Amino acid sequence: MKPPYREDKATQAAAILLKLNGGKMSHLKLIKLLYIVDRKALLSWGHPITFDVYVSMDKGPVLSKTLDIINDGAEPGHQSYWNDNISEPEHHEVKLLKENVPDEELSEAEIELINKVFEEFGHKSRWNLVAIVHKFGEWEDPKGSAIPIEYCDILKAGGKTDSEIAIILEELESIALFDHALS
Repeated sequence: MKPPYREDKATQAAAILLKLNGGKMSHLKLIKLLYIVDRKALLSWGHPITFDVYVSMDKGPVLSKTLDIINDGAEPGHQSYWNDNISEPEHHEVKLLKENVPDEELSEAEIELINKVFEEFGHKSRWNLVAIVHKFGEWEDPKGSAIPIEYCDILKAGGKTDSEIAIILEELESIALFDHALS
């Protein structure tokens, strides 16, 4: 069992990245930056920010549910926090719909991490980011398909030991059970 996807946190993280980039950017670049943020959070703290589902695609690893919202909009009958704050892609770019998207769901450490990722990678083109994420050990060439990436794949690629991975996965399972009990 995995903790539930946090569309609110994915949206707020994306809004910070967009704001740092002048309010708009290529949706490919945005999805790569969001993946890097989640990956760094998982490797640093033992949990990601968004709890999205990760997959290897031709242009590298992505946050699958977030990418679905970008490409297809919200599921029918579902009010989308993302779509209330971030535009649909136009000419492969998304932009902020509101000047000030709240960030209250993100911790100070998460906001700091998002800022650091932008500082390190925000100046790179979407194609440079694709090249960078293709070097991540968890990415596997799907040859036109999509291959799931599990937390343990990222943790192994990030140099975590088997015992560290077991502890992190156990903690993530506890978060999932707690969230499930609350819902």
